[in-house]
Amino acid sequence: MTTLDVAGPPGRTSARAAVAATAFAFLVTMMGTTIPTPLYSLYASEMAFSPLMVTVLFAVYALGVVGALSLFGRLSDDVGRRPVFLLAVGLALLSALLFLLPRSVALLIVARVVSGLAAGLMSGTGTAAVIDLFPAGKKALGGTLAVAANTGGLALGTLFAGVLADVAPHPLISPFAVYVVLCLIALAGLFAWAPAPTDRGRLRIRPRRLHVPRSIRGAFARAVLAAGTGFAVTGVLTAVSALFLARDLGLHSHSLAGFVVFLAFAAMAAGQLIARRLRPQTAIPAGCAGLVVAATLLATALGTITLWPLLAAALVLGISGGVCLNAGLATTVEQVPPEHRGEVSSSFFAGLYMMLAVPAIGVGLLAEPLGLRRAGLIFVGAVIVLAAGTAVAALHTTRRRADG
Repeated sequence: MTTLDVAGPPGRTSARAAVAATAFAFLVTMMGTTIPTPLYSLYASEMAFSPLMVTVLFAVYALGVVGALSLFGRLSDDVGRRPVFLLAVGLALLSALLFLLPRSVALLIVARVVSGLAAGLMSGTGTAAVIDLFPAGKKALGGTLAVAANTGGLALGTLFAGVLADVAPHPLISPFAVYVVLCLIALAGLFAWAPAPTDRGRLRIRPRRLHVPRSIRGAFARAVLAAGTGFAVTGVLTAVSALFLARDLGLHSHSLAGFVVFLAFAAMAAGQLIARRLRPQTAIPAGCAGLVVAATLLATALGTITLWPLLAAALVLGISGGVCLNAGLATTVEQVPPEHRGEVSSSFFAGLYMMLAVPAIGVGLLAEPLGLRRAGLIFVGAVIVLAAGTAVAALHTTRRRADG
């Protein structure tokens, strides 16, 4: 078994620097995945995109994430966290450079696939690496920081891009140019402070199927359904919000488009803090109930063509999704030993990103014959049923255990 780089460098200051460098690299990598989100209306105008093309770009990103998680989810368990971190940030940097080249549909698709690979490598490895850097009694705090870096990066990326697109010259270039600098800073921090693998003799890439230990499979299924439902609502919100604001509401501010998605992911980080005060058995059904409310608000926004329910949906979605996500990590990734933490974390996020992608792709496919709003309403309805069913199933499991 490979010895893992879980202890970190000696000394309190260097240990804190390792946590900071690791969390910052995690955050920066995830920022890159949402930078294009508020820019889709610009791409649609410049390159005559349809809603279907926007969701194709979203879909290939999600497929890149799932592919990386499925094939390389155990990689950091085998070779150490640091090499995989460096690879993930390097791919994020490459993706940004591709966005800076002369634009074509093919190049944008390649850039999104590379971004998905970066996010896939980072989602599993980043969560495991941050948790590893905390002592046994503070693993929950490590899990909270990991999800905060993940969702915080997703939130900041979309707001950062939207604001720069409004205030800086060359709105399709400036966000990616600044992001290149952030990636270089993240790489420098990893080289300086991230713990190096303690076993350098087994540095090899071997794609493996992901595996979830039998002891947590029931909890794992419940966690993926709950947190994945939150990602499914997010998929619908992300797929429709930018074009809905521009085409239906006549609001062409890229900052506003970025803010809607930022609000969802920032609230998701806040939702984790709420979840820390709840037992997972309570948090999962409560979070799913909140997702029903969020999806209903999103349906109201699409049905009445009004802004405030969209903003409210993003806020409630984020808090409820964060509650489910934190509870899911607490009952899965935090319950396994370090040598399995990378693959369990990767399996968890692979399930979430699959549930993120399907509604977004479905909205794009149905938008052509039905229109964007009607397509969004259909998938919002499906997500409401899924969230309600998951809440009922979680309550049933809790009651059965209490009776048993």
